[in-house]
Amino acid sequence: MQTWKVGDITITRIVEYEGPMPGGGEGSMVEAAYPDAVKKIDWLRPHWATDDGMIIAAIHALLIETPSTRIVVDTCVGNGKIRPGTFFDNLQTPFLDHMKEAGWHPDSVDIVLCTHLHVDHVGWNTMKVGDEWVPTFPNARYLMGEREYEHWEAEGDAAQAQIMADSVAPIFDAGLAVLVPMDYQVTDGVRLVPTPGHTPGHVSVEIISKGETAVITGDLTHHPCQLAHPEWSSGFDTDQKQADATRAAFFRQYAGSPTLIMGTHWATPTAGHIIHDGNAYRLKV
Repeated sequence: MQTWKVGDITITRIVEYEGPMPGGGEGSMVEAAYPDAVKKIDWLRPHWATDDGMIIAAIHALLIETPSTRIVVDTCVGNGKIRPGTFFDNLQTPFLDHMKEAGWHPDSVDIVLCTHLHVDHVGWNTMKVGDEWVPTFPNARYLMGEREYEHWEAEGDAAQAQIMADSVAPIFDAGLAVLVPMDYQVTDGVRLVPTPGHTPGHVSVEIISKGETAVITGDLTHHPCQLAHPEWSSGFDTDQKQADATRAAFFRQYAGSPTLIMGTHWATPTAGHIIHDGNAYRLKV
């Protein structure tokens, strides 16, 4: 478990999975991240790449505690979700136990915030009780982007339809869902920032308190190797051209700034500062 302070706001990381993941190849997390290419980015080791060039990534939630509000940003994959043929099929992890160990009982959460509605960002929205999927955080408002929700509701993809059925629809059925614009002010010190491309309604999360700033990226970037190569796209991007432009603009905006950047799939140490590195960038921790 890692914890950061941004002024009066505390951010805590709860890990569902961390380890080597396949990179390189069409449809992969970072399609150009073949081992030989990754090995050329020496600063990735040891945190974000193995010696043989495998990328190291993570699936985690980031818990934001302001003086008045508890917010869970992205709820990972979840337990017992049927995702045939994928790494995510029928996971069984101690994720909720780790949340409780950090002092975050599900009943204590005020807001659940989904940066987008992909499989590894909405899973713990619900849990199985008997034969039904019910909200994991029964006292929370679940904030989802209106643009994001409308896109996936209209999409004919069968795998995404299953995700919507077991991890999104039960939230609406329980009356806990709130559709919000992409620039929504969540609470004092926490707001959404539009970062489309990975999905049409994708957002990042900006945290500001007492002159300090952090940004939770969501999936505008999947791995620090994209700092060295901003043009390296993810196979999971809905619109790679737009995602590439969003990512490049984000890196330009924050390079050399004191803003703490927290990658939603960046392995430990998870957060750092973007700095210039020749014609590209690197992460300083």
